[in-house]
Amino acid sequence: MMRRSAALKAMADYDVSQRRACRLVGVDPKTVRRERVPDSPEVRTRMREIATERRRFGYRRIGLMLEREGICMNHKKLRRLYKEEGLAVKRRRGRKRATGTREPMPIPLGPGERWSLDFLAETFGDVRRFRILAVIDDYTRECLALVADTSISGQRVARELDSVIRLYGKPQTIVSDNGTELTSRAILRWQSDQGVAWHYIQPGKPTQNAFIESFNGRLRDELLNEEVFDSLRHARTMLARWRHDYNNVRPHTSLGGLTPAEARRSSRLPDGQPITALAINPTISYHPQGLSK
Repeated sequence: MMRRSAALKAMADYDVSQRRACRLVGVDPKTVRRERVPDSPEVRTRMREIATERRRFGYRRIGLMLEREGICMNHKKLRRLYKEEGLAVKRRRGRKRATGTREPMPIPLGPGERWSLDFLAETFGDVRRFRILAVIDDYTRECLALVADTSISGQRVARELDSVIRLYGKPQTIVSDNGTELTSRAILRWQSDQGVAWHYIQPGKPTQNAFIESFNGRLRDELLNEEVFDSLRHARTMLARWRHDYNNVRPHTSLGGLTPAEARRSSRLPDGQPITALAINPTISYHPQGLSK
């Protein structure tokens, strides 16, 4: 370190070349060469800001956020900057879920054709447990409902599905596991009354319900593992905020960087008319917190 300082002083005071100064002091020129200034300082700063705000985003999703702001670059360079800034996200291992089929599952060809639903468990306060019912559209990846309560029965699930249908229209198929709430008489009666096909996946095969399992992973990774809920009301508020962000702000890689809401708006009906958010009766609002158990 002292020799490097001596060589730099000789270069500054006596206006000698770097090679000659290094030869006189006896230091390797590699240690004297100027430190390279980090390239793309503005991009690095913005990447750190996004990573601070969204701690579970990787370089691909950060790149999509940068593209929205008009900052485009090669993905290899973006990954290099991401690594140099030390922004790599530690992958969390989720819980393995055992879940239940009866007939081949149809492939969705448009919004509203197939929904998936599942339950998640979480705690608030002094280790009080509550459950979350998640409903998504498999085609647009849009989260249609996040219902949180200490207990959610089959009848409650049926009422929540009726509320979602009033907002988004009736799906052709719903996919779920073989949980007791989802195989109850209330749900079987609801299926018959609504005329909606219900597909149960095979026990121990959560990959057959991959869309909702992927959604559950994002929800747990980006919210449930990041927040400590003080009360059920607090949990419902945070879930509502995250759902709005997920549907309208967060880019989805499987949708080419679009948000689920943008994917739904970009879809077209056969007659060329854009699909709207509300299927019928747009005056009805959906408030899962206000419903009884």
